[in-house]
Amino acid sequence: MQVLKVSKRRIVKNFIIIFLCIAVGWYLKSKLTPQGAMPGMGAASVPHVIVEQANIEDVSPQKQYIASVEPIKSVNLIPQVSGYIEKVLFQEGSQVNEGDILFVIEQDKYMANLDLAKAALASAQANFVRAERDYNRQKALSNKQYASKSTLDNSESTYLQAKASVTQAKANLELAKIDLLHTEIRAPISGKIGKANVTEGNLVSSNSVTLARIVQNSPIRVAFSVPDKDYQMIKKIRDNESRTRLKLPDGSIINDNAVSLFVNNEINSQTATLSVYLEYDNPTEQLVAGNYVDVIISSAQGKKMVTISPAAIMQDANGAYVFAVDNQGTVTERRVKLDGTFNGKQIVLEGLKGGEKIIINGLQKVKDGAKVRASLVSESSKEAK
Repeated sequence: MQVLKVSKRRIVKNFIIIFLCIAVGWYLKSKLTPQGAMPGMGAASVPHVIVEQANIEDVSPQKQYIASVEPIKSVNLIPQVSGYIEKVLFQEGSQVNEGDILFVIEQDKYMANLDLAKAALASAQANFVRAERDYNRQKALSNKQYASKSTLDNSESTYLQAKASVTQAKANLELAKIDLLHTEIRAPISGKIGKANVTEGNLVSSNSVTLARIVQNSPIRVAFSVPDKDYQMIKKIRDNESRTRLKLPDGSIINDNAVSLFVNNEINSQTATLSVYLEYDNPTEQLVAGNYVDVIISSAQGKKMVTISPAAIMQDANGAYVFAVDNQGTVTERRVKLDGTFNGKQIVLEGLKGGEKIIINGLQKVKDGAKVRASLVSESSKEAK
């Protein structure tokens, strides 16, 4: 039992001696090793900051209005004759051209009616020829006093009735031709056709149902209303002193200017607004009838200025300043002259150029002339992910 106790004491004593030796060794190493020679110390002393680039943006004053997209031309296809739908000759949702045959209504009945009208015209013409000859004969006999006045009058009346019957038969023939033409329903305009509301084999009556609808998609119109006080600005669009842009529901921008402008001829006295219509070429069909967009109107010349995030701006007794960082990571204090804001960004009149990098995060770590490790705000966002 005594031997065991001595062994334990000796182990504890040896452990304490080893620990003290290690501690003394680290202390002496820290005293004898130069500061510059310690690995990683130089990199750790350089602060890390987040920077962004100063942008150049068009900060022209602008107005924004909610607008609706509407077709300049649209047509509901409605049958003009009755019958069964024999053919549907288009693909739903496709582009159709003016004159294309879209529906065919049974034609046999209307072809037969046309033949009847032709026969009726031929009969009327034959009766007219006979009545005309008889009238001319009675007229000659009457001049020689071989025929009575009443006989001549009856002959003339028959002749005039026959002449009227020919006119009526010709009109009936034209109506039969029109009815036959209406059995082929053609596209009256070019545009995109929608769903077929009636399919093959269904019976339709004249003026009873809309078979399909065609909407013109290029060009297309954007309609909106402006307060009466903005009328002068609308006139500048017509004079090419202002430009228009369209903001789509997904946030994308169409920068093409309107090809034409139409302003209503009077101001709505109840709302004190004026209806305005802009016409746009729509080759890629970005604008869809029935949709809502924002119309943005600004100066045609544009006013380019430097814009930065407000987070980069600091203030002291001498005014506003920012910290710029060059390609070598050196910080420079820049005094700046500020204007108003634009889309949440601060407009800079003097002191910065577009493309320069300025610190927006880590400002408390730096001063003029210091060295930093800089990451662009987009790069830092990716690292965070």
